[in-house]
Amino acid sequence: HLSKLSCPLAAYERRFPTCHLIPMFVDSEVLEETESEDGSIHQVQRRCKLDVDAPRLLKRIAGVDYVYFSQENTLNKRERTLHIESHNETFSNRVIIHELCSYSAHPENDDWTCFEQSASLDIKSFFGFESTVEKMAMKQYASSIKKGKEIIEFYLNQLEEEGISHVPRWTPSLDAPFSSSSSVTTKPVCATPTLLQLELPVTPLDADYIKRYLGDLTPLQESCLIRLRQWLQESHKGKIPKDEHILRFLRARDFNMEKAREILCQSLTWRKQHQVDYLLETWTSPQVLNDYYTGGWHHHDKEGRPLYILRLGQMDTKGLVRALGEESLLRHVLSINEEGLRRCEENTKVFGRPISCWTCLVDLEGLNMRHLWRPGVKALLRIIEVVEANYPETLGRLLILRAPRVFPVLWTLVSPFIDENTRKKFLIYAGNDYQGPGGLLDYIDKEVIPDFLGGECMVIPEGGLVPKSLYRTAEELENEDISLWTETIYQSASVFKGAPHEVVIEIIDASSVITWDFDVCKGDVVFHLYHSKRAPQTPRKDPLVGQHSSITTPGGNNVQLIDKSWTLGLDYSMVESPLTCKEGESVQGSHVTRWPGFYILQWKFHTMPGSASTNLPRVDDVLASLQVSSHKCKVMYYTEVIGSEDFRLRFLPSTLSFQCAPVLLSLTNPSSTSFCLFL
Repeated sequence: HLSKLSCPLAAYERRFPTCHLIPMFVDSEVLEETESEDGSIHQVQRRCKLDVDAPRLLKRIAGVDYVYFSQENTLNKRERTLHIESHNETFSNRVIIHELCSYSAHPENDDWTCFEQSASLDIKSFFGFESTVEKMAMKQYASSIKKGKEIIEFYLNQLEEEGISHVPRWTPSLDAPFSSSSSVTTKPVCATPTLLQLELPVTPLDADYIKRYLGDLTPLQESCLIRLRQWLQESHKGKIPKDEHILRFLRARDFNMEKAREILCQSLTWRKQHQVDYLLETWTSPQVLNDYYTGGWHHHDKEGRPLYILRLGQMDTKGLVRALGEESLLRHVLSINEEGLRRCEENTKVFGRPISCWTCLVDLEGLNMRHLWRPGVKALLRIIEVVEANYPETLGRLLILRAPRVFPVLWTLVSPFIDENTRKKFLIYAGNDYQGPGGLLDYIDKEVIPDFLGGECMVIPEGGLVPKSLYRTAEELENEDISLWTETIYQSASVFKGAPHEVVIEIIDASSVITWDFDVCKGDVVFHLYHSKRAPQTPRKDPLVGQHSSITTPGGNNVQLIDKSWTLGLDYSMVESPLTCKEGESVQGSHVTRWPGFYILQWKFHTMPGSASTNLPRVDDVLASLQVSSHKCKVMYYTEVIGSEDFRLRFLPSTLSFQCAPVLLSLTNPSSTSFCLFL
C-alpha cells in the first residue's frame, strides 16, 4: 500500500525521461501519446534504453551495448487505475520478457493504493548462454522489485517536500462527452477488467472472522480475497465456494488475481461437470480397494492437521490398476481429498484456529521396481495432475519414510508434475533415521504413531498382492474408455504356430538396459531375446498378404524380422535364456546390453521346436496356419530402453545420486543414512 492513489501516480511520472535512482535506465522517448475526448484516459507509449549489467564477453557475442524495451502506460482517471505493460524489443526472437504492473484504489479505503506486479521470461536461444541469461534476468528482476518501491517512496517524499501531499481527483467537465477505455485503446491492457472493477459494493471481512477461519492476511491479500469472491458472485450463478477454498487458489498463485481466477474457474467447472461436490455421498469404494488399498486417515499431527497415512511400499499398484482401472483409482483419490477438506473444517472448529491443509505420511518400505510399472506410473501422474489443479495448497507437509534405493527413480518421474510450492513441503528420510532428532516425533505425537513404525496404533493393513483372478481384461478396460491399454503404452500382437512375433531395438550405448513388460492373454508362448550386429530387414511387400509380410488380424499384429536364411550362433546370438510363459501370466524383465547393435525380442508359439527359429516359414505357410485357431496366441507388451546414465542411477550398489532440477540430491549408503530434502 502506498499513501494516496493520486500521489503515487504523480510520483511515477517523475521517473521519466531518465531516473538517476536506476543507473541502468539510460534514456526514454515518447513514441505516441493519446488522450480521450473527456480527458479521462491518458495513454503513453515509450521506448526505453537500458544498459544491462551483463558480462563484457556476453555483450561482445550479442553485439549490443544497450537493450531497448517498449512500454505502454494507460492511466484511467475515471476508474483510478494505471496499467503498465512492457516487453523487450532487443533479441525478441531469442528472449521474450513481458511485464505487467498495475496501480489501483484499495476496495475498502479509496485513499490507499494497491500495487501489483508480474513478469514472465521465455528464453528460446541465446548463443549457448541460455542459463547465464536466465540467472542474470532473474537476479536483476528480483532486485528491481525492491528498488521500485524505494523509488516511488523517494518521489513521494520529494512531492511532500514541495508541499504536494494531495492531488485532487479527476472530475469530468460538464460539456465533455463520456468516454470509456474502449474508445481509445486498441488492445486491452488488463485481460480481466472485472477483477479490478472497484465501483461495485464490497463487503469487508470481519477481523475476528479472518483470525478464526482464515489465518493471518496482509491488507493486500485480504483485498484480493474480497475482490475475487465478489467477482465470483457477479459472474457465477449458483454455489460460490467458501472463503477458505478461494484463498487456497490465491495462495497457489502468490495472490496473482488473474492467474488465481483462471485456475479457480477451471476447477469450479470441473467440479460441476463431474459432480465432485456429491462425491462423498455417491462414491462407494470397490471391495478390492477395501481389501488391498494401504492408506487411510488417522488422527492429526501436532499442529492439528488431519493426518493421512499411505503404505505405498506395501501396495500392489499394478494389481490395483489391472483390477480397477485408472478411473476408479482416480475417483478414490478424489474422495480422499474431499474427505480431507471436510476434516480440515472439523479440526478448525475443534482447535479454534484455521486448519486449511493436512499432513501426509508415506511409508516406502517395500518399494521396488515393480512399483515403477509404466501404466501404474502413468496413472499416478494423471492423479497428480488432477489433484494439483483442483486441490492446491491442501497439503501442509509430506513425510516420506524409509525411502529405498529405488525411490530416486520414482521421484525423477513424478517430480516435474508437482508444483514447486508443494515440493517445498516434502521431508524425505531413508532407513530408520526418522526415529531420531528432527524425525517423526517432531511432527506426530507418540501416541498416534502406527505399529509398523514402532508405535502402538494398528491402523493401516499391509495390503498384499491383488489376486490375478480379479484382473480385468484389456477389452473390459477399453470399453470403459480408459486409455491405459489403448494409447501408445501397450501393443497387442498375435503369435501363430510357425510365425513368432518379433520386435527390434537398436542400441547405441552398450551399457543401456532393455526392459519389457508383457501379458500372455491367450495360449502359451516362449520368450527369447537375441542380438545381431546386422539390422534385420524391414518386412517386405508380398502380394499374398496385401502389403507387407507383417500380418494384421483382428486379434493383433504379427511381425517377423529374423530372416529365414540367418543361422543362430552365426548371424545372431541368444542373450537371454528362453522363458516359457503360460496363459494369464504377467512378465516383467530387463537386460543389460553388453554390445551395441540390434536386439530382437521374440514371442514364439510354445510347442514349436527350438530349432524352428532358424528356419522361419514363408508367408504362404503362415497364412495357412491362420486357419487353425488353436495355433494362435496373443500377447500384450510394452518395451523401453533406459540410457546408461539412468541405468547407473537405478542400479549403482553403494552410492546413489540423482539430478532433479533445480536440486541435486545424493545419498551414500542409503540403508543407514537419513536425509531430509527441502525442495
